[in-house]
Amino acid sequence: MAEEEAPASPAQPRGEHARSWRLLTAAAFVVVLLVLAGTATLITARYADSFRSGQVHAIAPPPPLVTLEPAILPVSSAAPIPSRDEVAAALAPLLSDPALGSLAGQISDANTGTVLWTQDPASQRIPASSVKLLTAAAALLVIPHDSRAETLVVAGDEPGVAVLIGTGDVTLSGQPDGAATYYGGAARLDDLVAQLRDSDTEISRVLVDTDAYTGARLAPGWNGESVGEGYIAPMEPVMLDGGRIEPLEPESPRWEEPAIAAGRTLAERLGADPAEVGIGSASDDAPVLARVSSAPLRVRVEQAMQLSDNVLAEAIGREVAIAEGEPASFRGAARAVRSVLAEHGVAMDGVDLADTSGLSRDNALPVSVLDGLMVRAAADDDGPGEREEPTGSQQAGLLRPLLDLLPVAAGTGTLEDRFFDSAEAGAGWVRAKTGTLEGVSALTGYVVTQRGRVLTFAFISTDSNAFEARPALDALAAQLRTLPRAGE
Repeated sequence: MAEEEAPASPAQPRGEHARSWRLLTAAAFVVVLLVLAGTATLITARYADSFRSGQVHAIAPPPPLVTLEPAILPVSSAAPIPSRDEVAAALAPLLSDPALGSLAGQISDANTGTVLWTQDPASQRIPASSVKLLTAAAALLVIPHDSRAETLVVAGDEPGVAVLIGTGDVTLSGQPDGAATYYGGAARLDDLVAQLRDSDTEISRVLVDTDAYTGARLAPGWNGESVGEGYIAPMEPVMLDGGRIEPLEPESPRWEEPAIAAGRTLAERLGADPAEVGIGSASDDAPVLARVSSAPLRVRVEQAMQLSDNVLAEAIGREVAIAEGEPASFRGAARAVRSVLAEHGVAMDGVDLADTSGLSRDNALPVSVLDGLMVRAAADDDGPGEREEPTGSQQAGLLRPLLDLLPVAAGTGTLEDRFFDSAEAGAGWVRAKTGTLEGVSALTGYVVTQRGRVLTFAFISTDSNAFEARPALDALAAQLRTLPRAGE
């Protein structure tokens, strides 16, 4: 193949035109030299005079760099409290929105505990995922915040048999090293595999020990289709990526037998037959061959709140049950959560729990309980200001992280795509836990008013279209942000 020709050079001037070209070029060159020489003479003369007079001045140094000290400043307890009449007047135009259906709600001043507005606060309502607030609070109160759930592999009773033991880490990931995981900071199955290979233990069969949990795998009041729809997995103490078949998809269908699925994945990676995986109990004194740990409790609670993750909330509920000496079952977890909060001064009258995620339609509670919990969490270390029965500093310190773990309006978690349009005033200022079931929409959290007062709130809308009720609830919370000083 012929090579591509180089482009022709520009045509050169010839004859008289060439001589004229050379003269013009020379003249231009002389002009440039004269200009440069003149400039140099002026500069030299200027600085020669300065040197002779001794008045040469150094160039001033640049100003010092500005140092920024970012800080989150606390709100002032002296910020004005909106009056009850003012709150009622601000909400009145919004309460007529038919999208709210049947609304129950309560709003309080976080510092004093004073109730500023109520509507049907004592009636039992289906709370949906608002239940996760109760579960998270109970966990923060009775479990060390740096506590981790372990997954182990121990030697079986027969040669070549290994037993995978779960203690409740449902975030364990089957994703390979370096790949993203659904739950940040999750332990990996591959770490167990690496430890087993390093131990030079020959493994020909894998069993899975699920004895850490007892009772039914599905809670009363759960929709039987929720597993296939990706809202929940049958609760077992070991599973991969929350039981997801597609490990990075939030609403991926879940395995019907998540513990067996985890065991089969382990067997495959060890070169054992996945078809031979079954359920079996390990001996109490079985040698530990491999061990991994979950992220700390505080991280897992945040993930449950931000993602509204039902499986993770149920697992945390069972951790509360174990801490309280209850069975690690739906009933045991629900009973433990309720008793922990009651023991720590949260009014639990009218609270009926069938699970600890809020997925069950058998759950019921008054909104006053949710708002009261927010007030407790927001209490000052020395007690909530003017309330007659102050909360102890230890409790306040343990519960306060609950406020930081809530989604931010128009920013994070389940509120990332909410609080726009008519609710835009609340964007960035409202933090709240959402709740959605068919015919139910809930929102519980707190907001800082434009004058710097922290208000807590809890709203539950029933007999409504949940997706239409969401923006209506957002508008109520956002309206609290706009409240001016009482009397103005």
